[in-house]
Amino acid sequence: MAASVFSSELYSRLFPAGDAGKLFSDSAEVRAMLLVEGTLAKVQGEMGLIPEVSAAFIHRASMEIPLDPGGLAAATGTNGVTVPGLVAAFRKALEAPEHSQYVHWGATSQDIAETGQMLRLRQYLNIVETALTEMAQSLGKLAGEYADLPMPGRTYGQHATPISFGATAAHWGAPLLDLLAELPALRERVLWVSLSGAAGTGAAFGPQAAELRAAFAKALNLKDPQRSWHADRGPILSLCGWLTRLATALGKMGEDLILLTQTGIAEVRLGASGGSSTMPQKQNPVQPSAMVALSRQIIGLNAIMQGAGLHRQDRDGAAWFTEWLTLPQLCLATASALEHGRALAGSIAPNAPAMQSALNSTLDLIHAEALSFRLAQHMPRPEAQAAIKTLCKQALAEDTPLSALARAAYPDLALDDVFDPARQTGQAPAEARAFAAAVRAL
Repeated sequence: MAASVFSSELYSRLFPAGDAGKLFSDSAEVRAMLLVEGTLAKVQGEMGLIPEVSAAFIHRASMEIPLDPGGLAAATGTNGVTVPGLVAAFRKALEAPEHSQYVHWGATSQDIAETGQMLRLRQYLNIVETALTEMAQSLGKLAGEYADLPMPGRTYGQHATPISFGATAAHWGAPLLDLLAELPALRERVLWVSLSGAAGTGAAFGPQAAELRAAFAKALNLKDPQRSWHADRGPILSLCGWLTRLATALGKMGEDLILLTQTGIAEVRLGASGGSSTMPQKQNPVQPSAMVALSRQIIGLNAIMQGAGLHRQDRDGAAWFTEWLTLPQLCLATASALEHGRALAGSIAPNAPAMQSALNSTLDLIHAEALSFRLAQHMPRPEAQAAIKTLCKQALAEDTPLSALARAAYPDLALDDVFDPARQTGQAPAEARAFAAAVRAL
């Protein structure tokens, strides 16, 4: 098994991370940190904290000079962080000691590493938002088109009452709309600049520390937290929590599709399915299964991330390293699950005959609740429930539809609508249409 399925030549099509995969690479990390170093110098030059000519030189060079990540490996192994090696290599590449001395002026490694990470996470959230919107739109189309298509509702794996396929699609999509609505606030809560210096005091910046941090944030289009957050992992934990909720919504859809496509049910058709090496009849729900597996991984990784939020004192190497091991995998797994979700939402279709067959296959027992409420119009509800429960047992014992027994027992009751699935879906069609309308309003 590959160390990471997301970059594996063998497994990357099963677990596709899409464009998000490009953001979690050595080259992307180094490129982001150089951009941060260059922007810091530029802002410091404008504020007179370092010579303006040196600031301009450093800023320009940060966008032009490439650094080989492999060349930073030895220093990273020794220092436990990439920035000292990066700063040394960048200064050497500048070949201008009079200017290079001002690189990284007053900053600490965590400032550069985490601000660079925020630049990449900003792009990551843009990618996620695009995919999430597209998936919601596809589910909205399904919800609107099939708002009135009845199918069995199931609780505990058993038939409950009729619902509609449009409502099922809406139930998959509603959490996605909630998550999309939260994105602006999430960006404000997560995409923070870090510029606090060695122990989070900003002492090396002098009395202009707060002003510098604000200007630095503005230049990078990140939020100024107006404080140090080196040991406060709130922004990262907020992001992980949001991604885990997304993964949970995607995994729920995957679980449902596995059940709805299984032999004997087959109420949904997938746009694509997998085959077996030995059983030619198999049409395996590969994409839903991958989505469920990824969601389980994300939920587990989030638990690790929450634990890593326990930093000792003003910076904790072990907790920070734990984030490095975990956060990229969590982000890529979410992107991969979303890739599958987007593809499935645009390709699945209901199998209406199978749904109708399922509704007809249980001796009309799926309508027992509706029948009990109809009978409760003429007698106390407990008595009505007891009477219909007796009829249900009789239906099973005699293999006779509940509708036939009910008409024989209560010939004066109007029962046509009670045993019509299309007229017993309650608010499901309305929910489906409301979701479709909400998606159109995006």
